[in-house]
Amino acid sequence: MDVLNKFYSTVSSTVSQLSGVLPGNPVTREYEVTNHIASAGPGLLWKVYSGYKKSTRQPASIFVFEKRQVVPQDKEMVIETLRKGISHLTKLRHPQILVVQHPLEESRDCLAFATEPVFSSLANILGRRENLPSNGEHINGYELFDVEIKYGLLQIGEGLAFLHRDAKMLHHNLCPASIVINQQGAWKLFGLDFAVQSASMDTSQLWPYVDYRKNGNEFAQPELEYLAPECGLTEIQSPASDIYSLGILIYAVYNGGQPLFPAKDWRMYSNNISQLKSLVTSRLQCVPQGLRDLTRMMLNTTPELRPDEHEFIKAEFFEDVGVKALNYLDSLFQWDNRQKSHFYKGLPQILGKLPHRVLLYRVIPCLVKEFVNPMMVPFVLPNVFAIADGCNKQEFSMHILPHLKPVMALQDPIQILLIFMQRMDLLLKSTPCEEVKSDVLPLLYRALESDAQEIQELCLSVLPTFAGLIEYPAMKNALLPRIKRLCISTSSISVRVNCLVCVGKLLDNLDKWVVLDEVLPFLPSIPSREPAVLMGILGIYKLVLSHKKMNMSKELMATKVIPFLMPLSIENSLTLNQFNALIAVIKDMVNQIEVEHRVKLEQIQAMQQEHKYEFLLFNIICYYIYY
Repeated sequence: MDVLNKFYSTVSSTVSQLSGVLPGNPVTREYEVTNHIASAGPGLLWKVYSGYKKSTRQPASIFVFEKRQVVPQDKEMVIETLRKGISHLTKLRHPQILVVQHPLEESRDCLAFATEPVFSSLANILGRRENLPSNGEHINGYELFDVEIKYGLLQIGEGLAFLHRDAKMLHHNLCPASIVINQQGAWKLFGLDFAVQSASMDTSQLWPYVDYRKNGNEFAQPELEYLAPECGLTEIQSPASDIYSLGILIYAVYNGGQPLFPAKDWRMYSNNISQLKSLVTSRLQCVPQGLRDLTRMMLNTTPELRPDEHEFIKAEFFEDVGVKALNYLDSLFQWDNRQKSHFYKGLPQILGKLPHRVLLYRVIPCLVKEFVNPMMVPFVLPNVFAIADGCNKQEFSMHILPHLKPVMALQDPIQILLIFMQRMDLLLKSTPCEEVKSDVLPLLYRALESDAQEIQELCLSVLPTFAGLIEYPAMKNALLPRIKRLCISTSSISVRVNCLVCVGKLLDNLDKWVVLDEVLPFLPSIPSREPAVLMGILGIYKLVLSHKKMNMSKELMATKVIPFLMPLSIENSLTLNQFNALIAVIKDMVNQIEVEHRVKLEQIQAMQQEHKYEFLLFNIICYYIYY
């Protein structure tokens, strides 16, 4: 998690670490480059940099192809291939296709365009390091979780369905280098450099064929390890060709990035096809059991016998609770509030089954989108806090707290404030001190000043549990005055009693002079004589009386406290036990006064006797000196 956090912190860096990456390219007018993070596309020629848009400071990724990477005689061919790919990508809009934010720009030395923030290409994660910085720090040791692979493959299947059915296009180079993983962990189609557009827009689609063997440049042809047999041998291609490539991709993902057969040239490619005809399911042992038979069908040498993309998407393998949850989160914008609330209520049972990284980078971004809808916040907030329970301070501050701040200011519905009160210990423990002052404490103040009795009582009940996390000046000058004001002004006996109980529990967090000057003087001003309130007042006096550091003076007890308590002892509403408790405290105070004052009088008497003796001795000495 630490390396991921380090990676994402570079995205927000305001200082360019790579001056001269895009010399003369128009993309530099709008985007700032901060760090080299990945590579993608044919031969991983595209270098991917993190960065941000200068006008909005919104994170972005900048893809750069440096023309010097290819030999001069092949340069124009490769550049034209890359231009074609980005042209296709810019025109397409679908959740499973990489979003282009700034179109392709060309300068003398490079091509460049900007997209949504990208984490890495699938090829980089599976071990390919071409065109990566030497350290590749943020993906070192990075492993895909099972649910990430399942959902990623499902997303690629959905992306292919869109290409084939709606865009009338074949990808024609589906491989790890043509899939990028965005900042939230979603798998996106990229690398449309060899995409084929249907020559007919009706159901009888015609797919133009291009023979890539003529050019001979490996960067200007699809990756042969993933190319369907019919594309290279019979000059026929169809959506089934992409399904074959997807089958090889599945094998490679579960086989450490290694495809089924190596194919460095067309001769090896042809040899592999002959082996493919005798492929047995046992060769696919690395593929999970639930997907193995389907993958074998996808690799059939006869295109008509392969399942289509919709059969793939509907496979039982994807009927996984984690995959379903992620899929629902991505499609929540289609639902009404009732459907959403039902889903959010059941989500906590699923969260425990998902890896922490998935929760933080995949689930949280989906959940916080609902914060713009106040009616949904009470359903979403418990799930956000459930994820926050597993976060360290850095993760909480970076990924959760910024989204919670606007929600803290919401007044309605009242359940929002209730949930914050219930999770106040987590908020105070995980939030940096400055933001506790600016955002969390105002939430507490607002709860105490709320008109809702339930909110007031919950706030008073949870306050003592995290009082040690609140700075002393805030406790003395802000919280305590509000509690006192609420205790005096409320008409609810229950709230008043809870105020007194709260103050009693806070005594350990207050110093002696605050208690003697601020707490005890306010007790007689409470406008209530109900037994429960009287017992609350008595409880505070009893705690102060027995507290080692408080040391209530005999003068205070004799002149203020006992004259206040004594009339209360004859209230007719008191039970016998309550009367006994009250009288016991009064007796304790009287005894303490008696003991302390007797000691003082004895000391005074002793001093007077001593002065009398000294005076007599002085007179005797003076007499003898004179006479």
